[in-house]
Amino acid sequence: MKNMNLLKGFVFSGVCLCGLLPVDARELVILQTNDTHSQIDPTDKGYGGVQRRKVFVDSVREARPDVLLVDAGDAVQGTLFFTLYGGEVEMKAMNNLGYDIAILGNHDFDNGVEAMARNVAMSDADWLATNYQFADSAVRNLFKPFKIYEYGGRKVGFIALNLDPEGMIAAGNAAGVKYLDAVEAANAAAWWLKNQEGADLVVAVSHLGYEDVPSPSDQDVIRNTRNIDVVLGGHSHTLLSPGSGREWIVNADGDSVLVTQNAKSGEYITEVTIDLDSIGHKLPTYRQVRLGKEYDRKVDEDLVAMIAPYRKGVDELMGKVIGKTARELPNDRPGLLNFVSDFVQERGGELLGTPVDLALMNVGSLRRGLPKGDVTQGMIISMQPFTNKILVMELSGKDLLEAMDVYALRGGDGVSEPVDVTFDPATRKVVSVTVDGKPVDPEKTYTVATIDYLAGGGDYMEPLKRGNIIARSENIVYDDLISYIKKNSRKKINPSDKSRFSPVE
Repeated sequence: MKNMNLLKGFVFSGVCLCGLLPVDARELVILQTNDTHSQIDPTDKGYGGVQRRKVFVDSVREARPDVLLVDAGDAVQGTLFFTLYGGEVEMKAMNNLGYDIAILGNHDFDNGVEAMARNVAMSDADWLATNYQFADSAVRNLFKPFKIYEYGGRKVGFIALNLDPEGMIAAGNAAGVKYLDAVEAANAAAWWLKNQEGADLVVAVSHLGYEDVPSPSDQDVIRNTRNIDVVLGGHSHTLLSPGSGREWIVNADGDSVLVTQNAKSGEYITEVTIDLDSIGHKLPTYRQVRLGKEYDRKVDEDLVAMIAPYRKGVDELMGKVIGKTARELPNDRPGLLNFVSDFVQERGGELLGTPVDLALMNVGSLRRGLPKGDVTQGMIISMQPFTNKILVMELSGKDLLEAMDVYALRGGDGVSEPVDVTFDPATRKVVSVTVDGKPVDPEKTYTVATIDYLAGGGDYMEPLKRGNIIARSENIVYDDLISYIKKNSRKKINPSDKSRFSPVE
């Protein structure tokens, strides 16, 4: 009965429930992507790109009769293609590749619900939303709560699981979106598909994260549900490789459930194969392919022609040199995060008219690294693509320490030079926090420079919402950063690579 009551929220909403697609087959292949983040071209590591993805997908379709192409969210945001064109390029590319199913990621909301809906409306894929309800009927009608395909007399159902917007999506950007508990919704939908729709197998397409905080993650969902057989995951940028031992999680019935994820930026694609004659007796198999230069053997001219009109703006920004680095600065090393955090502190002092005590930044805002040598305007926008703005707040030492505990939950984050933090990886709690060599005083008020996303509680930084904002930039972060680099262009960017947020030894 509980399952039936929960289902009323999304099954009996006037949306087409399934739409069976009868096809004769014995084996189903599901190709999965996730967290592409507008990476139309190969990454600076030389992998991925939609052209290579198209070559791989087409090769599988040519060899296998029944193939579904599925995206697990965050197809957008992270390169100039999104900054300049707002998702149009990504949706057209997905149409060219022939996606069957797609779900929302948190970055689909970066420009608000209306912009998200415009992108979804451009897509030819079926967009699923099982645990989101939309107040606007026009938006609601763009989504289905689930989808069922039929192959050779076997039914395979798909559901979508999304994260709670609170604490992850900027305040106001998900207005009118109601979140239903992911575990309860997953249990209810999977139960309905197997017991009322006759599905033989249920696949959850998820943008919860494999091990993200806070719960529920994909692991939490699997451990607390029944009737889900495969989870195609996203959000946490986890690379779940075959044979790693992390790809099988035991569910509430004691059965093994496959969970997959392809890190980020489209470097990998996963291929899951389901033996339809052996459902319930044989587990799915899968492989993961890294899309390198070997997939440059063929070019899809239609895809090239589609992207071509958008390249002018991208190439123009990527060609404007504004400064230099002394060495390569990857976005997964402390150096780049230190550079940006120190810049935010300096900019905060300019806004306030007097030096601020410290700055807080998030590593998740760094979407690419910087090469050794020339730095261009386009690189900086791609590195820091979000429309956040720098501000300064007054924050109590008590709230500052609580904010550092949130950082510790994810293994550390960005702090400016006068700050040194140690934390216990076992408890995920800070051990010590000093500013200018002095322990943080819970009773003292500190001036803190940060970005409005974090100040509004983004990335679960709830303690920062208690701060008093006293200064704010009118510019987007990347505009302020571009001006800063131009002003200091005679000096090469060469930050310390020492971590300022370290585990205790």
